[in-house]
Amino acid sequence: MRRFIPLLALCLAAPAALAQAWPDRPLRLIVPFAPGGVTDSVGRLSAEALGAKLGQSVVVENRTGAGGAIAVEAVARSRPDGYTLLTASASQMVMLPALTRVPYDAARDFAPISIIGANPQVLAVSARIGVNTLPEFIAYLRANPGRVSYSSGGNGSSNHLAMALLLHRAGVSAEHVPYRGGAPAMQAVLAGDVAAYFGNPSDIIPHQGTGTIRVLAVAGGARMAALPGVPTVEEQGFPGFRAETWNGIAAPAGTPEPAIARIAEILGAACGEAPFRAALERMGTVPVCSTPAQFRAAMERDGPQWAELVRVAGLKLE
Repeated sequence: MRRFIPLLALCLAAPAALAQAWPDRPLRLIVPFAPGGVTDSVGRLSAEALGAKLGQSVVVENRTGAGGAIAVEAVARSRPDGYTLLTASASQMVMLPALTRVPYDAARDFAPISIIGANPQVLAVSARIGVNTLPEFIAYLRANPGRVSYSSGGNGSSNHLAMALLLHRAGVSAEHVPYRGGAPAMQAVLAGDVAAYFGNPSDIIPHQGTGTIRVLAVAGGARMAALPGVPTVEEQGFPGFRAETWNGIAAPAGTPEPAIARIAEILGAACGEAPFRAALERMGTVPVCSTPAQFRAAMERDGPQWAELVRVAGLKLE
């Protein structure tokens, strides 16, 4: 018995000792997209905050391919030791699995840490159609069946699915015109080639006030600081409507809880700092910095909604 008690104490102390040792070398943060986009920017901002507090560098590695699935699978299969992290995007965690088979299970293979920022889709219409509110736009669609088109950044993109859900909820229709990215989709609205675009804030905000578009609605849970006068879709007659993407930090399932908690603590504190929040807002991103539990709840909530969007739009990627 005398030998057992010290051995038990040693076993109980081991996790604490491991927690104190971590991190003792640089971390890797894998980004599933090329440099320059919102996901990459959120990842680099997070890496900077983590590196400053952990006392170790956080090396950002961009790994593209298969719509981001290659990077996500690589992190899912990584050793869960707290040294490999993922800049998680709603695109890979809840949208892509709704569209096609992926070589990972986001709910099973990852330990969510923190959603850093949310990107609610924003509805903009050409000023040429003469509407100023979402109800007026719905009325315009009803009055012009088969004669109104909208752009998107591609088949199955978040903006395509957001508009598909709105049309379904409103009981109206419009023709989908896919483009190769958000920038050309926005240009189509500016040129008057299409009537509307339900896009990323960063695509739309620079053109607000130019007289070429009207910004009608934000598809998040609250109004955006960058668009304070623009009401949400929910405020305008569509209860519970959400069409937003998010970016956050996740780790492979099985990563030690002390590492998860420490990373979440650092990122949560960063959201309380004005420079960090301002950097996010410049991207058109709403600061969130959630807890791990809130991140998991968002995945559980958003997965079924994106699956509904895919079903409504009749989409399937092979």
